[in-house]
Amino acid sequence: MEEASPLVELFLPIGLAVIMATLGLSLRTEDFKRVLTAPRGVVIGLGNLLLVSPLLAFAVAEIFGLDPLLAVGLVLLGASPGGTMANLLTHLARGETALSVTMTAVSSVAAVVTVPLFLGLAIAHFEVVGLTNEVSLLGIVLRVFLITLIPLAIGMSFAARAPERARALEPRLKRVALVVFIGIIAAAVFEERALIIDSFPIIGPAALALNVAAMSFSFVAARLGRLSDRQATAIAMELGVHNSTLTITVAAAIDTRLAIPAAVYSVFMFVTAGSFAAIMKAHNSGTVEYPPPTEAASGR
Repeated sequence: MEEASPLVELFLPIGLAVIMATLGLSLRTEDFKRVLTAPRGVVIGLGNLLLVSPLLAFAVAEIFGLDPLLAVGLVLLGASPGGTMANLLTHLARGETALSVTMTAVSSVAAVVTVPLFLGLAIAHFEVVGLTNEVSLLGIVLRVFLITLIPLAIGMSFAARAPERARALEPRLKRVALVVFIGIIAAAVFEERALIIDSFPIIGPAALALNVAAMSFSFVAARLGRLSDRQATAIAMELGVHNSTLTITVAAAIDTRLAIPAAVYSVFMFVTAGSFAAIMKAHNSGTVEYPPPTEAASGR
């Protein structure tokens, strides 16, 4: 087991908590109610995000013959929820931002179950020597709960009690969250720089393949499910831009080498998702003007 440095172990959970609290500022109860009021898009999107994505990660790890530890890290990434950047890129691509926000909200809550579940399945499937005894799935559940749901609830509670103040703070906090995100990725890369360089010829193509496969499959599945291009754009973006900060934070608590796929994936995902956003913006542009993510999510 390779442990993270004490400094990284301290700041990773704090950084993720800041990001999740910022996400909470942009969420409203309507974002969760949309599961009932607009179920088809949400069900198809969440089915792709919570089930198809981790299964694709299993398949990619097998196809590329990844080292067991890296394979587990890739599945951990595939099981992670969507992130706030997916909401922003969906908005820029003229996708259905409200659907994107709902998927991020619900998948962030579901991560308390899905992340430990697929982590345990991956460890068992790839038979990682020496890791099984180090991982307490109950401990992972508790950790994910503390660093995701609690900050998320705090952000939502603040936004509900002081909506004007939350709207004023949100742009600044999102910039802080972006800096924190970059810092977490940089820390993960620095911690495992030697192994990343050695394994990049394999993990690089695997991470790129997972990204492209997840976005392509989910877009096609959404269109076959008779969803609009804007809805399909939101779903594909959600599968392309994971909350890799959550993956890295959970990985660092177990073995920092598990964070390598998420660190490498984070480099690719902005290139591919950004390119996809540019293409879909031209395709989706019409007479409808889409409001910023916060307004779309709150119905204002």
